[in-house]
Amino acid sequence: MRRIWAICSKELQMYFFSPIAYVAFAFYVLLSSFFFYINFVVGQPPIVDARSIVGNTSFVYLFIIPLLTMRLVADEFRQGTDELLLTSPTGIGEIVLGKYLSTFIVQVGLVAVSLIYPLIMSAFGTLDKPVTWLSYLGMFLLGCAMMAIGLFASSLSNNQMVAGIAAFVILLLLWLLDWVSSSMTGKLKDYVGQFSLTSHMGNLQKGVLHGGDIVFYVTLAALFLVLSIQILERKRWR
Repeated sequence: MRRIWAICSKELQMYFFSPIAYVAFAFYVLLSSFFFYINFVVGQPPIVDARSIVGNTSFVYLFIIPLLTMRLVADEFRQGTDELLLTSPTGIGEIVLGKYLSTFIVQVGLVAVSLIYPLIMSAFGTLDKPVTWLSYLGMFLLGCAMMAIGLFASSLSNNQMVAGIAAFVILLLLWLLDWVSSSMTGKLKDYVGQFSLTSHMGNLQKGVLHGGDIVFYVTLAALFLVLSIQILERKRWR
């Protein structure tokens, strides 16, 4: 655990030294604030419902998470520090978990920042607290799964931009599965829709805590972490 935390601390420090991370954070705050202004201030009468904020902020994740994750592994290959890292006593699993833990903490920060919007809303009316908290839980789990996908994409290339584009493409495909499934019929529609990133947000945004939705996001994150470990294991012995 100490090695995992050491890698996590290093990655968190890199976020503070990376201009791209600051650009991603600024873009996140700017765009989510813009959506909040359009939905709550411009739209009259204002609707005191945090679900609109959660939906718009989740959409912003499509763009900022590739920016925040693209350097995690790709930068190691670019700088040539991958050999030192992969041949160290630290296991590949510890390396991946340490890097993912840093993105987990960043995700906590992203969600915490967006909590200012329902706080502002609460001054103008009464929020449905179960719906609000479960909607934010869904957004948090969605972000954690997307971070794992971004980490996987970063392990595929030694070029940050290529890794970022790969992460965006994978996330976009999984995001659009819900839309693709809507054009299908029968069991195929239900089967394809189950793999959509957004379809499992529905129950949570209705204030319904369904175990299957939680398991989906946790399993998706675990799957891409395992794939990242496998990719790095192959590169370790190459």
